Amino acid sequence: MTVSPPAGFDSRPITPLPQRILLVENSRTFTTMLREAIEQRLELPVSVASSLAEAGALLDAEDDWFLVLTGLVLSDGDRDGVVAYFVERGLPTIVVSSVYDEDLRRRVLQQDIIDYVLKNTPGSLDYLVWLVQRLERNRRISALVVDDSPSARGYAASLLAMYGYRVTEAGDGQAALQALEADPAIRLAIVDQEMPGMDGVELTRRLRALRARDRVAVIGISGNSDPSLIPRFLKNGANDFLRKPFSREEFFCRVSQNVDQLELIGTLQDLATRDFLTGLPNRRSFLERSQRHLERHGAEAGSVAVAMVDIDHFKHINDSLGHEAGDQALRAVAGVLHAHTRPQDLSARFGGEEFCLLVGAPDEDDCTRHFEQLRAAVAALELSLGGSTLRMTVSIGVCRMPAYNCTLHALIAEADRQLYLAKAGGRNRVHGVTLN
Repeated sequence: MTVSPPAGFDSRPITPLPQRILLVENSRTFTTMLREAIEQRLELPVSVASSLAEAGALLDAEDDWFLVLTGLVLSDGDRDGVVAYFVERGLPTIVVSSVYDEDLRRRVLQQDIIDYVLKNTPGSLDYLVWLVQRLERNRRISALVVDDSPSARGYAASLLAMYGYRVTEAGDGQAALQALEADPAIRLAIVDQEMPGMDGVELTRRLRALRARDRVAVIGISGNSDPSLIPRFLKNGANDFLRKPFSREEFFCRVSQNVDQLELIGTLQDLATRDFLTGLPNRRSFLERSQRHLERHGAEAGSVAVAMVDIDHFKHINDSLGHEAGDQALRAVAGVLHAHTRPQDLSARFGGEEFCLLVGAPDEDDCTRHFEQLRAAVAALELSLGGSTLRMTVSIGVCRMPAYNCTLHALIAEADRQLYLAKAGGRNRVHGVTLN
């Protein structure tokens, strides 16, 4: 079953992304610990090499490489040569070192690597796992860089691209707003203050009219030392601020922290608004969104319909096949509902084996046909449960009314009554009514 992603994240189909990680290190203890941590926590495949020769053989044998984590002490390569070997192949690279050497660290970071991490510090293993996870997720997120200076804009964009983001550039505020409206996957905006026509603070204010704080993180940047600039950015909707010139490490940490917070907010919103078992919106979310929908679009929406959908003989499934079979049945029906929920419709698990939909229904025959197709799609399901096959049906009660002349409570109450009639009429059927 396909379930909608958290609000604001890109839901468009994408080409499968490379997943393999190459870990190049001569310490068996460290490689074993890091490999197990990544594979168990992130479920990403890790291959291990102890030399450049072994690494090269692995890289040549597979083409699904996402990331390299490499030490600097290898039998067949010096420190600078090890880094250059992977960077020249165009592979995102994290350097992992056991010795702190500021000169070495500065020299390594001058190359196109993602990070330089000390492996023998407390928490280094957890940090590396977080870093890999962050980079893996970044590939599904779009970022917007707004700066009228081509060189400054290009530098910030190149850093974000190195960290895996899909980057859009804009040279002024108006172009930035157009880019934001065109790409719903933009979750991060880097906004310079000094721009002609519309400065960064004003752009941030207008951006917030399009996307809320839980949808897009805005980081203001400027070389201006004006002490009022930071509070002006923050009061107009920015999440954070960076002063130019900034270091690559500070830039990465600030960006990652803000995107982490967006994902945490999305997770908390999902826990509050989605049914854990099926991934559909829950009853509370459905009622709130449906009420707003009717209030906002009631005058021009024509007729709307609410359908109550109930799995027939669900108690028998639980009693005879067990609750795990019941859970699979619920998820399967939820998948069918999700597939039959158009962009303008709303669907939810209402509780138990009952689901609810709110749909635009300007034509009565089309409305009936839509729910008959839904009923037939459930009846066609075949769930394999060990040695047996589970088939099931649903009964559907529908109430259709003019949007300007109805309340959500009245729609649901009448749909529930129609569901009772569908059950009484023999189940596996649609029973509906149109009211004026």
